[in-house]
Amino acid sequence: MGRFTEYIVVGRRLPTENEASPPLYRMSIFAPNETVAKSRFFYFLRQLRKMKAATSEIVAINAVAEKKPMKVKNFGIWLRYNSRSGTHNMYKEYRNMSRAEAVEDMYQDMAARHRARFASIHILKVAEVEKTADLRRPYIKQFTANKLRFPIPHRRPTAAGTYAARRPATFY
Repeated sequence: MGRFTEYIVVGRRLPTENEASPPLYRMSIFAPNETVAKSRFFYFLRQLRKMKAATSEIVAINAVAEKKPMKVKNFGIWLRYNSRSGTHNMYKEYRNMSRAEAVEDMYQDMAARHRARFASIHILKVAEVEKTADLRRPYIKQFTANKLRFPIPHRRPTAAGTYAARRPATFY
């Protein structure tokens, strides 16, 4: 799978004589490309309404750009996934630059911790957590401190020239 992009997919049932202008359905889909986004749209639409790709059409598909791509944000992701033992609902938090990157981290995390495949994960909602007080998970809260520092335990001395007479000692 490639890098994920958020797509807004709008579709509807094909117009018929009985229904000249059928209602539109809009979904936010995270997928590596437009083809996968369309496929996932029809997959979820088939679960919600009695519609399939053969009797429907895609009206519009647009990639969503991040409003502030250079700002680190906290995201909460509500998801449902199928495991070997059943279906589970879950809430996870991620700290990332964009919604798509947070979803990508979520897929990697779910594959690592729960052995959940891409097809078995359904994203219900992705929301930016504005206030640090609203964060639930301690592994995300620890990075929101005002004076957060990452001290370097030791530095390697730089060699004076390209070739040194002896091997450098890194621990003093």
